[in-house]
Amino acid sequence: MMRKVSGSKRGASRQNSLAVVRRRLTRRSFLKLGGAGLAGAALLGVPGCSGGGGGNGNGEFTFAMGQDTTGALPGLVERFNQQYEGQYVCNYREMPTDTGQYFDQLRTEFQAGGGDIDVIGGDVIWPAQFAAFGFLVDLSDRFPESERGSFLPGPVDSNIYEGAIYGLPWYTDAGLLYYRQDLLEQSGFSEPPQTWEELKEQAQKVVQDSGTENGFVFQGADYEGGVVNALEYVYSHGGRVLDENDPNTVVVDSPEAAAGLQTERSMIEDGVSPQSVATYTETECEPIFLRGESVFLRAWPQTYSIAGNPQDSVIEQAQVGVAPLPAGPGGQSVSGLGGWNLFINAASDPEAQEAGYEFIRFLTSSEQQRAYAQEGSRLPTLQELYEEQEVLDAVPVIELAGEQTLQNAEPRPVSPFYSDMSLRMGEQFNASLNGELSPEEALQTLQEELEQIIEQGQNTVA
Repeated sequence: MMRKVSGSKRGASRQNSLAVVRRRLTRRSFLKLGGAGLAGAALLGVPGCSGGGGGNGNGEFTFAMGQDTTGALPGLVERFNQQYEGQYVCNYREMPTDTGQYFDQLRTEFQAGGGDIDVIGGDVIWPAQFAAFGFLVDLSDRFPESERGSFLPGPVDSNIYEGAIYGLPWYTDAGLLYYRQDLLEQSGFSEPPQTWEELKEQAQKVVQDSGTENGFVFQGADYEGGVVNALEYVYSHGGRVLDENDPNTVVVDSPEAAAGLQTERSMIEDGVSPQSVATYTETECEPIFLRGESVFLRAWPQTYSIAGNPQDSVIEQAQVGVAPLPAGPGGQSVSGLGGWNLFINAASDPEAQEAGYEFIRFLTSSEQQRAYAQEGSRLPTLQELYEEQEVLDAVPVIELAGEQTLQNAEPRPVSPFYSDMSLRMGEQFNASLNGELSPEEALQTLQEELEQIIEQGQNTVA
């Protein structure tokens, strides 16, 4: 049974009010309403066990996932239906491509009783946010420790909340450093930078030698990608957001975190990155690099496949190098973990849950992960596949960057209140990057804000 929260009757009327205005609000504005995020979800009422799920008792279930831009996912669903014909039927429900809209739609359906979804393809930052309110099935018995070791550790960790595991890793992503290999060689550099300071030194010399407009571009805007980028600086300098042993204890206001944000800010102060990098998302960064207007770029693995495409890139793929992100003073290179996991709706009927888990096992099997890598260029989560040349050939960025990059990928803070926390982190990290606040001032404010979010959230779900 899912836990009911006191005040649900009052929350129900509020839910009706929010439903009217939600369509004309941005995701940020919606989350700010009345304390919002998943902490505010309890104010809207948490459903009981009745309702939800698309199973109809004959092995049929519904799988929800955002629009698949690779075009490969529908084929995987069809393959499952053919293999299990007469036993299971998977209905694929396409959800919004925008991750924030997808999250909000799922949350609304969960709060209303579960909707008609049984299996959910979801972002790595979602498990704790949904599991805390009983929306997901605990898969600890189905996915024991003995099986988890076959997967990359970061994606596995992203599914764990309070000792239980609520999803299986499907495909993964990690932040990478792209660089103009030809320009580095012309300036006398035989390898990419190993540290952030080396990146600045190389960028400044290559810009001077080649006349390239920018040294380094990355995602610094006030949005989720900006949070991931800033955390890569914080983590690589030894800082954390939450205590590793107690996720309800905020530790972001530390000298290590401040040093990380100062390094990020120094990219602008030292002239390596333009001031406008504080407004950049992937949409702005990638074209700048692919037009040959930057020496370095921080981006995700799929960017490599765009390089060399005459429609999208002026530079050729042979001119592009890929490496792990630079390390901080302690010698640690950390990539922000991206990717998607697979969950089961706790409101689905038992038969649909069983059928859905067979589908999850199917998608996460070596055969289907191999197929998704070859057909959709998705990075597998099974470690064994990184030893197969056909997979490395299908996604060459793996070999270029090194598998260790994926091994070192760090998830964002795991908390049921992450949506609220992310909004605050985005604002303060961006204020530091912009120069509106010093790193120390931004972190002091952030420490107080995150402590308040956790305290309010705990009081709400208690």
